[in-house]
Amino acid sequence: MNFKNPEEFILSTLADFLNQKNLNDIQPVLQKPKEEQFGDFSTSLALQLAKPLRSKPAEIAAEIKNFFPVQNEYLSKIEIAGPGFLNFFAAVNNVYDQFRQILNSAGRFGLTDLNSGKTALIEYVSANPTGPLTIGHGRQAVLGDTLTRLLEATGYKVQREYYFNNAGRQMRILGESVRLRYLQLLGVNTEFPEDYYQGEYIRDIARQILAEFGAALKDDTENTIFKDRAEQAIFTDIKNTVSRLGFAFDTFFNEKSLYDDKKIDAVVADLRSRGLVEDRDGATWFLTTKIGFEQDRVIIKSSGEPTYRLPDIAYHVDKVKRNYDLIVDIFGADHIATYPDVLAGLQALGLPTAQIKVLIHQFVTLTEGGKVVKMSTRKANFVTLDELMDEVGVDVTRYFFLMRHMNAHLNFDLGLAKTQSDENPVFYIQYAHARICSIKTLAAERGVTYQPNLHIELLQSGEELNLIKHLIQFPELVRSAAENFEPHRLVNYLFDLANLFHKFYTLCRVISDDAALTLARLSLIDATRLVIANGLRLLGISAPEKM
Repeated sequence: MNFKNPEEFILSTLADFLNQKNLNDIQPVLQKPKEEQFGDFSTSLALQLAKPLRSKPAEIAAEIKNFFPVQNEYLSKIEIAGPGFLNFFAAVNNVYDQFRQILNSAGRFGLTDLNSGKTALIEYVSANPTGPLTIGHGRQAVLGDTLTRLLEATGYKVQREYYFNNAGRQMRILGESVRLRYLQLLGVNTEFPEDYYQGEYIRDIARQILAEFGAALKDDTENTIFKDRAEQAIFTDIKNTVSRLGFAFDTFFNEKSLYDDKKIDAVVADLRSRGLVEDRDGATWFLTTKIGFEQDRVIIKSSGEPTYRLPDIAYHVDKVKRNYDLIVDIFGADHIATYPDVLAGLQALGLPTAQIKVLIHQFVTLTEGGKVVKMSTRKANFVTLDELMDEVGVDVTRYFFLMRHMNAHLNFDLGLAKTQSDENPVFYIQYAHARICSIKTLAAERGVTYQPNLHIELLQSGEELNLIKHLIQFPELVRSAAENFEPHRLVNYLFDLANLFHKFYTLCRVISDDAALTLARLSLIDATRLVIANGLRLLGISAPEKM
């Protein structure tokens, strides 16, 4: 059987070993050793099997080692280390073969058709149109867009969706906030409640209305123009903001349509027919205790207003019925206790939920010099995403939002983000790409005709082989980042790649009197440029040729 790389060969052989031992429920795992002396891949499987096989790990490791065919094109050797670790060393010729795939990929290295023919719906941001997008929304926007790019890189056809509600109390308050600011601009001495929307953007909208209508609306308390114009202006602002980030939503789904189309009523009726809804204490309850929860949930308050659970369940019923292979929801940490109710509602209605992946991201804090920063007071008590991009640029904004696992709280270091040097990790990666472009230009000026694939067997130094081995991991990295919904893996990979390149550049002269070695190293740096460019593209970050 032919495998794409040593990793596939090792994992397949380990799986065969486990199958022989009737241990198919155990999943073999490979790790990348931190030190070169321990090879290219390592596994602690022998230690894991000590109990089920009732043998010493060292004995099991020896048995696993002997299970591998002595003659194979993927590995040069296997070593047993410590109490039973297995270290695998990739065969250099196989490494060269994989490296050639980069040079022959026509720029598509890292992209796969693994999920070709499958569809995905990814919903994120979904802020109601009551104000500009904040830095909290920014983290979610960048996460959502980057995950979309990763899913598309593995073959999915992805639809970006934005879910919002432009009805209810908060929208009434929004409209009234604009009306009161409009009256103040007319010189009317009117009180502005503390719980109304305070930002300068409210005054901006009021000024636009004043410029168009003058004082004609001064005594008109029933006109919805204040709410309507505010919603229109804010949504325009939101769309412009995400456009600056480098993407656009495919669909905007309005919660109000769930009421207009009676989908809310249908959910209640269906749950009631299943004995899962009860009216008591003037409210309507979802009897979640019947399906394993400790407490029942109110889905319609005594006032007749549904709680968030009900429209969210109805919205997800609509999502499921659209028959996507994968449905991704990205929420802030404030949703961590609520989304299980929505999934429970779907399951109670007899709908599948295995295709739904809920991702929760933690909050963002802007810091500088170790202290929390407030960049502006213009937009009330928050920092807008546009203000942040104005301050540090789009590339830096996107990169910094992706630097940590989404489950981790993010301290956005504004001081580091504003640094215009290779201390800034974004620039460090981009410098590597720009430097390679300048070397290629210099080679052309010196009359060196670059031809990929020539003399790559001359790439034998530690710096060269470390760089190659990192490059050939890119397709697997993209696949795993998409499959596990962890875009920070790609950020870490690219930073390590830039680090390996800069070490190589420092120690290995690319253009030299050795014509064959020059061509080999030009192939190496061009492959590095391609992987950096493809990786940055997946992150939505530019790959400049000059800096």
